[in-house]
Amino acid sequence: MKVARSPAELERQDRAVAIGAFDGLHLGHRRVLDTAVGSGVTPTVITFEPHPRLVLGYEVELLTTLERKLELLAELGVEETLVLEFTHELQQQEPEDFAERVLEPIGARLVVAGEDFRFGHRRRGDLDLLRRLGFDARAVPPVEGISSTTIRRLLHEAEVGRAATMLGRPHEVEGTVVTGDERGGTLGFPTANLAVPAHLLVPAFGIYAGFARGQRAAVSIGTNPHYGGQERRVEAFLLDFEGDLYGQRLVVELWEWLRPEAVFGSEEELVTQIARDVEATRQAERPA
Repeated sequence: MKVARSPAELERQDRAVAIGAFDGLHLGHRRVLDTAVGSGVTPTVITFEPHPRLVLGYEVELLTTLERKLELLAELGVEETLVLEFTHELQQQEPEDFAERVLEPIGARLVVAGEDFRFGHRRRGDLDLLRRLGFDARAVPPVEGISSTTIRRLLHEAEVGRAATMLGRPHEVEGTVVTGDERGGTLGFPTANLAVPAHLLVPAFGIYAGFARGQRAAVSIGTNPHYGGQERRVEAFLLDFEGDLYGQRLVVELWEWLRPEAVFGSEEELVTQIARDVEATRQAERPA
């Protein structure tokens, strides 16, 4: 998939353009994207970085990084994506100007978006306005009960299975593997410690069964209270894996919440419980 940062980087051709933040690319977003992909002309996405709500001063826990979102868009059949830098200037742009400067130069013929889509200064732009400007603009109805807000709530409640049903795939947490306390190796369970990007949602604390790099993974999210930890850590033990992951990006699927964090009476009890967690991870099934 080609990724552009300005309209000038895309050839003018007939396009079906899906516009939105598409955070999480849940099943509601996929309905919009399927309309573009199935249109018969070049399926193209226009999305924004950073997330518009962050620029407007709101706190947002993102379900996907931009890098992961682009990977998922490619998997869904999108051929080209235009990533626009979201600024106050862009937010203040009149919707007619957005159409003239962004949509027309790339050859947008069909524009698809959710029914509540708004854009431009004072959110004055909508699909009706685009129709008046000569575009074939189609509103795609939402999938009942599915929203990024609902998915965030479920993840904060450790309901990763229900979240996966709405996402159409397991929720993922990702980051760069960095040096941690290295206790896992001394216990026989070496873990990859993730530096998670700012604003990316990390689910409720606890121990999870998951998957990464082609291997099942037992994942710990929390402060490691047995050792009196204070900082949040995301650590993944990749079953049956040997190798050096330091400095690499790691995307970890979360399949099942196994148990809360705990303080144990001894290190031996801790090791015994980790072994149980590893066995539970071997038995876990991938949701969605």
